[in-house]
Amino acid sequence: MPYRAMFGACSLFISALLAAEPISYSRDIQPLFSQYCVACHACYDAPCQLNLGSAEGVERGAHKLPVYDGKRLEAQDSTRLFLDAHGSAAWRRKDFFSVLEQQGSQAALLARMLELGHGKPLEANAKLPAGLDIGIKRDNQCPRPDQFTDFARENPQAGMPFAVTGLSEVDYQTLQRWLEQGAPVDRQALQASKAEAAQVEAWERLLNAPGARESLVSRWLYEHLFLAHLHFEGGEPGHFFQLLRSRTPSGQPVDPIATRRPNEDPGTAFYYRLTPIQGVIVHKTHITYPLSANKLARVKQLFFTDDWQVEALPGYGAQRRANPFETFAAIPPQARYQFMLDNAEYFVRTFIRGPVCRGQIATDVIRDNFWVLFQDPRHDLYLVDASYRAAATPLLAMPGQFDDIGDLLGLWRSYRNKRNAYEAQRMDAYAQAPAPSWSHLWAGNDNALLSIFRQHDSASVRQGLIGEIPQTLWWMDYPLLERTYYQLVVNFDVYGNVSHQAQTRLYFDLIRNGAEQNFLRLMPPASRQTILDDWYQRSGKLKLWLDYPGIDRQSPTALALPDGEPKRRFAEALLSRYDRLNARPDPINRCNGAHCHRAGLSVELQRAEQALSRLASKPASRLRVIGRLPEATLLRVELAGGRREVYSLLRNRAHSNVAFLLGEHLRYQPALDTLSVYPGVLSSYPNFMFSLSAAEVPAFVAALEQARDAGTFERLVERWGIRRSHPEFWRYFHDLSAYIRETEPIEAGVLDMHRYENL
Repeated sequence: MPYRAMFGACSLFISALLAAEPISYSRDIQPLFSQYCVACHACYDAPCQLNLGSAEGVERGAHKLPVYDGKRLEAQDSTRLFLDAHGSAAWRRKDFFSVLEQQGSQAALLARMLELGHGKPLEANAKLPAGLDIGIKRDNQCPRPDQFTDFARENPQAGMPFAVTGLSEVDYQTLQRWLEQGAPVDRQALQASKAEAAQVEAWERLLNAPGARESLVSRWLYEHLFLAHLHFEGGEPGHFFQLLRSRTPSGQPVDPIATRRPNEDPGTAFYYRLTPIQGVIVHKTHITYPLSANKLARVKQLFFTDDWQVEALPGYGAQRRANPFETFAAIPPQARYQFMLDNAEYFVRTFIRGPVCRGQIATDVIRDNFWVLFQDPRHDLYLVDASYRAAATPLLAMPGQFDDIGDLLGLWRSYRNKRNAYEAQRMDAYAQAPAPSWSHLWAGNDNALLSIFRQHDSASVRQGLIGEIPQTLWWMDYPLLERTYYQLVVNFDVYGNVSHQAQTRLYFDLIRNGAEQNFLRLMPPASRQTILDDWYQRSGKLKLWLDYPGIDRQSPTALALPDGEPKRRFAEALLSRYDRLNARPDPINRCNGAHCHRAGLSVELQRAEQALSRLASKPASRLRVIGRLPEATLLRVELAGGRREVYSLLRNRAHSNVAFLLGEHLRYQPALDTLSVYPGVLSSYPNFMFSLSAAEVPAFVAALEQARDAGTFERLVERWGIRRSHPEFWRYFHDLSAYIRETEPIEAGVLDMHRYENL
């Protein structure tokens, strides 16, 4: 038999065998969803709410309504996977429709969407067609099966995977055969290991211990850890747990209670339970928190060493939700604040990076890069002065519990006035206290210094002081940290209406201003107004007059700062004094000598970082290519021996102020934009990626420096860019997650490509 004929016969025989073999969802299909689909179809921002990160999400199907709708007049029913319904029938009652079921002679909706995408492949590494909308605010039509024919005719380029290199032929056929076989789904639930189960038992024993003190502490801990992806010392790689309220006690299957917020009335007797997180771990929702025997001992030491008492356990009413300082007043505030400081990065990540996956409610009130410091508990008047605490607590209530649109303005004024009364009281009290010195800055561990980078409606948090010295710094005390957490995490409802979301955004604006004003106490009195005016330029001055209280221009600081530019002098002294806590030295962005690279690198990587430093901390008026770069660009640098390093090029957009709810573009100052360049993946949402060898980095940097128009920039992209249509897009894209897994294994998860741009 001729070779070609024999090969063809063998191929047909193998294809026939594969077609006859049943396909396993857990073994064969979920890995394909993880490879091609989860980068878009996860979290609340999954198009059509189709979450393909787990069997439960696949079977739940799709929905017409988006979760993100900042204009809705009424709150929407919550549709949280694993919580708000269980099983296909329950989700159908919530108007989800199947993407797996065949409709008579018609194939399943998912099969038809895949066929539409497979039949119209993209031109290799070319820009997408200009008319193809890939923005995160695009209108997803979410056709039901009976609407697909019309949808496909009107949207021929909307097949799956959308606007990106498609599936390989083998993977496409595997998915289609599974769908033809009726899309059977088997479940392989993640189970705790023996070592993990022992620690689960210990923590559940603590959290469900009898007694009023124990119950109140457990409630506070639950409200502060309900979002965490908990991992145990000595646990299995990739195993994470979540803390739930369950109708069933330890030793029985978890039966979760699904309240909209964690501080709402559970409505029945309940138990705190730790249960494994199921499904694919995605980076944007992966906010980790460590548990261990030492952490358990730390909790007992913080909360149960002092002999404090609880007269009566608080309820779950609106006032209790609005003011956790009253709700948990019996718990020593020193214990509460220190618990948060111990893992401050976790708490800041919950409200800056956040699990809601589209956080512009929070992020449009912050600058694109700034540093966060914390007030030492020994010098926080709310902790050390009982009379001050008693007077301040009633003023610390937060809005968002009531969403009557007609009363939005009245609610806002009421809470704003309370907050401003608190700020006035606070200013008077601190004016009588010892002047702040270096000892007033908390320096207990490497969570003490944090850097925040915003990319439009998302942001990232890292330990250490990264990037150039920023325009603003926050100095957070316990009332600021706790209010931010409750306002943006515990009390925020992503399904809420426009009134709820507006109240959240407006009050966070006040919190940011409070953190800024607290930092000003460290500055020389004569410089404070000048610094404040720089933060609130142009229309910001109107906001200073309308909503913010005045600052203290008289009380002294005990910091001996050199004359001239006190904020910069402070930052330089901070970098020097706390270098042992600064987990991330940054010679690329803050190069003070001839060597602008990290220590201990190979020669080829030293040269690469030396070249990259030429891009850092220059304004767009001098480095014009910044105006063409997206906000989070990833640079993949290939090294000898098959290794590679990854750098984040983060565009820091400048604004005259960030004090208003609307009109951000009116305050944007593009000529002042800068780039921060840092090793690592500093965003869950890559906007674009370049890949090149270490030897090419100097040429790449020179090309960026010389790119002054669209044509020269496009040639640069064509040479080194990885477009959505690149034949190996998925290999490069998932290599970013692989890099995180190698360098920070606990933090690894699938990255999001919703914001990957069409450069």
